[in-house]
Amino acid sequence: MTETSTQPTKQQAPGAVAPQNQGPRQGGNNRGPRRDGQGGGRREGGRGGQREEREAPEFDQTIVELARVTRVTKGGKRMRFRATVIIGDRKLRVGFGVAKAGDVQAAVNKAVRQAKKKLLRIPLVKETIPYEVDAKFGAAVVKLMPAPKGSGVIAGGSLRTVLEFAGIPNISSKILGSKSKINNIKAAFVALEQLTRLQRTKN
Repeated sequence: MTETSTQPTKQQAPGAVAPQNQGPRQGGNNRGPRRDGQGGGRREGGRGGQREEREAPEFDQTIVELARVTRVTKGGKRMRFRATVIIGDRKLRVGFGVAKAGDVQAAVNKAVRQAKKKLLRIPLVKETIPYEVDAKFGAAVVKLMPAPKGSGVIAGGSLRTVLEFAGIPNISSKILGSKSKINNIKAAFVALEQLTRLQRTKN
């Protein structure tokens, strides 16, 4: 005789499906869910995020002249760089600086710092300078004259750069004597200082 098993067998509920052993998923990673609850894509603020926009500088600047100068010392010649820089906000403020350093970038930075300490505010009357002025520095002579509306900046050379960075709408000028850029710039600033002094005495 054959013995029959007396252990009860588990009965499945009607309509249920028997569970099947599932192996590891193919073609994917078995990592848990991300903390932010999203399954993919780059995180915000990472390398793919948008960079902050840089603020516009307060002053425009330009290098008018960059020269290599040497100085004879006891141990030999010492070479340096001399930078002449003009800065301005084109809203009637302008300055200039001349500085020397061992490399170009250091000379430019020193000249910019120097220019910010010597800013001039130009007075205007009816969109032009109020008076005719002339000034001399060394062998350079500069003359600044008022101009009617619509004339623009009538100037040449380094003097034009000074007047454009100052933002004077209408002005006429002349350069007499020396052709040195530095001397002409310094003569121009002497003339602009005369304008500010005359305006203060009148007020």
